[in-house]
Amino acid sequence: MQTHDSDDPRPQSKWAMWLVIIALVCGTGVGLAYLSRERRQLSDLASENQSLNAALDRTQVQLRALTERLNERAAVAPAPRRPVAATVRTGAARSRTAPQAAVDPRVTQLQSQLAEQQKQIDNSREDLTKTREDLETKVNSTHDELTGSIARTHDELVELQKRGERNYYEFKLDKAKDFQRVGPFSVSLRKVNFKRKSYDLAMIVDDNQLQKKSVNLYEPVWIRVGEQPQPAELVVNQITKNQIQGYISEPKYKESARSEKTPDLTQQ
Repeated sequence: MQTHDSDDPRPQSKWAMWLVIIALVCGTGVGLAYLSRERRQLSDLASENQSLNAALDRTQVQLRALTERLNERAAVAPAPRRPVAATVRTGAARSRTAPQAAVDPRVTQLQSQLAEQQKQIDNSREDLTKTREDLETKVNSTHDELTGSIARTHDELVELQKRGERNYYEFKLDKAKDFQRVGPFSVSLRKVNFKRKSYDLAMIVDDNQLQKKSVNLYEPVWIRVGEQPQPAELVVNQITKNQIQGYISEPKYKESARSEKTPDLTQQ
């Protein structure tokens, strides 16, 4: 006589799987928002640096103009009249060096102010540089946490393959209209901007043609393919004038395969 347990664990497993997927999507959204905020801070710091440079340039122009006006006034000013007694001097007195003209105190004051402003600008530049470096470190760290490790060389790709978490397919594409099959989908290189290290790509995924434009070097492109639980990832790690090299990675198991590997706990 066979008995069956009325509590089927498979629906609970599916609910748990969906909850994990929702948590991952929410976490990715929060991380992308944080990454966007960090990039805006970098842009604001760059604008502030430009404003400081413009202020310094204006101050230097004003100082040069004032110095020229003071020099012109000094050139046209009449020479001071020497007393008659001064003409009757001994030979030793005539040999003495005449005193130099006194420096206008306004020029000294402006020079002091300019030096102080230059010091403040230098300190601000150092702070901006340090803050920018810290933000770039945070952005890169957040980017790595969101997208996972990115292989920049063939050796790094081999190390990722050793983890056994995903399948990896290397490719080398010349600029052409024809498509080349690489792993889970087909790709075609349409344009290369060698100066800016970016490219345009066309893809055929599940019989649908997609376009990706102005993609940067090392920038991951995520593509949802079929029943895969996680998206495939395309990364270009080398760009030449008319060619790109990189790889495509995908999860090792599809959703159906993962379900088949889930143990059946129904007791006979």
